[in-house]
Amino acid sequence: MNPTVDCSETPVLKKKPELDGELIIKEKAEKHYETGIISMAHSQFDKAVSCFSKAIVLQPHKTQFYVQRAEAYLQLCDFQSAALDYKHARRLEPQTEAYHQRLAFIHYLQGQCLFDLGNFLEALESFTKAAELKPDFQPYRMRSLACLSALGRYFDCLRLVNNWLETDGLSADLFTLRARLHHQLNQMTLCCHDLKSALSMKPCCPEALALLGRLKEAAEESHQAAVDKALKGELSEALGKINSAMEFIPNKAQYYLFRGILYRRLKDFTAAIEDLVLAVEFCGIEEESPQGKPQDDSDGLEEEAQTQMVLTYNDFAIQCFSQGLYSEAVILLNKAIEKQRDASELFINRGDSFFKQCEWTFALADYQQAEELDLENTAIWLRLAVIHNTLGLQSYEDKKFQEAAERFSVAIKYNPGVVQYYENRAKSFNKLGKTEEAKNDAISVLVLEPTNDQVVPLLLSLLPGCSLTDIMSCATAQSVKTLLMEKIEMFNLAVSCMSRVGRMALAKDDSQSQSSSQKLQGQKTEPCDTTVDVHSKLVKKKQQLNQAVKRVLQQKQPLHFDGPRLAPARPVREHPSAQTQRPYVWRKFGGFGLNC
Repeated sequence: MNPTVDCSETPVLKKKPELDGELIIKEKAEKHYETGIISMAHSQFDKAVSCFSKAIVLQPHKTQFYVQRAEAYLQLCDFQSAALDYKHARRLEPQTEAYHQRLAFIHYLQGQCLFDLGNFLEALESFTKAAELKPDFQPYRMRSLACLSALGRYFDCLRLVNNWLETDGLSADLFTLRARLHHQLNQMTLCCHDLKSALSMKPCCPEALALLGRLKEAAEESHQAAVDKALKGELSEALGKINSAMEFIPNKAQYYLFRGILYRRLKDFTAAIEDLVLAVEFCGIEEESPQGKPQDDSDGLEEEAQTQMVLTYNDFAIQCFSQGLYSEAVILLNKAIEKQRDASELFINRGDSFFKQCEWTFALADYQQAEELDLENTAIWLRLAVIHNTLGLQSYEDKKFQEAAERFSVAIKYNPGVVQYYENRAKSFNKLGKTEEAKNDAISVLVLEPTNDQVVPLLLSLLPGCSLTDIMSCATAQSVKTLLMEKIEMFNLAVSCMSRVGRMALAKDDSQSQSSSQKLQGQKTEPCDTTVDVHSKLVKKKQQLNQAVKRVLQQKQPLHFDGPRLAPARPVREHPSAQTQRPYVWRKFGGFGLNC
């Protein structure tokens, strides 16, 4: 019989604990990570990289493992590997801003090392990446600019700074930086403008002040060189030098005035007018010295610029006149007269332009205005004589003999030495039945021009039965001759007095014109020297001239006749056909208060 087995006493087997693979991997990864941290603390960076790499293999989703390995790579100056690890960290946690900044810093360090080694192109790439990750951090952008500058790519630098000015707003530092780039590119005008903008925002910016001082020194050197060239008569070379000065300092009124004078002397009148207008405009915005006082005499500059503008309009009109463009000459002289209404020469020249257009009334009005401004100017007397003779001829043709005789009388008053005037008046008096007056004028014609056969028939008809010899030897003829010679002598005396007291002749050719221009500028060592008041000098000359003429006239012998006592110019013996042209020789304006 088998023994009974008691099942209740059967022993129970114990279950082995289940193995958790994820937990084991996690624990192992943590152990490698902790070992890596300890290695980092002991500066064992290679071992730390190995430990962190093992941890990453076990748990590739752990951001901290990549971060620590990146820091270990960074200590080993393996910037490329460090950057890759931080990129992994960014992918795992894109919301963490610190990873972006750290990655930007790694690119910056890499770029700086490459820059120090002279690998500017690779450094530029690293700095650009850093700036893209942290665009608001200016040092990263500046390092990119330094790389471009080291590579000689200044236009790229300029483009970069322009973008910053658009995106970041205007600042004195950026304007100064762009000014330095313009200076490097030899763009001096733009450089000066940027420096002015920088100083307007930050008046005490030392970098901008220093660079602007260098520009001013260079500009003044070019200006002085231009003055030296101009004094030697090398006007084209002087123009090149003053252009260089204006590139350094583009808004200086004195430079525009000087260049305007050069253009006028080179007969580029349009350019001269433009520069002189700018000179007047810039006079009101001249820079101030550190003491707060204007550096230049703005009032003197503006007055001289206006004077030169009048001269330029007049010279331009002379050029148009010489080419037969009389209407254009009138327009230019109108502009000159608007700015200077007390210059008799302007009215003389405009009167000549009107005369060429057969505008006799306007020409007479201008000559009369010129006479009011300068009573002793014999050039005006000659023109008034011719215009009155011309108007007298018109009246004679219209059978207005009394009016014609009056016109011829005025012509004789202004110039008693012209045969044609007496001949014309004799014919008018004969038509009016004034026999005595006609006879005296006919005798005057033969006194001035014994070979004149135009008035002989008239004279013989007025004195029938008398021979020409008897007529010219009679007491009446001798009296007429005496009075006529006195008139002519007084006229010649007035002309010679003008010459002795130093009246400046209005030039008739280019060489004289250049001389007149030099005299007008006061024979200054610097044509645009603002310390010399040209206008006051010329006014002083005119006052001296008037006093000299008055002294001469006060000492003259009394005239024992009731006729006019004006003393006009030398006798001019002309053929009748040339009578209306030769006295009207175009004359150049030599300056205010100066005439023939």
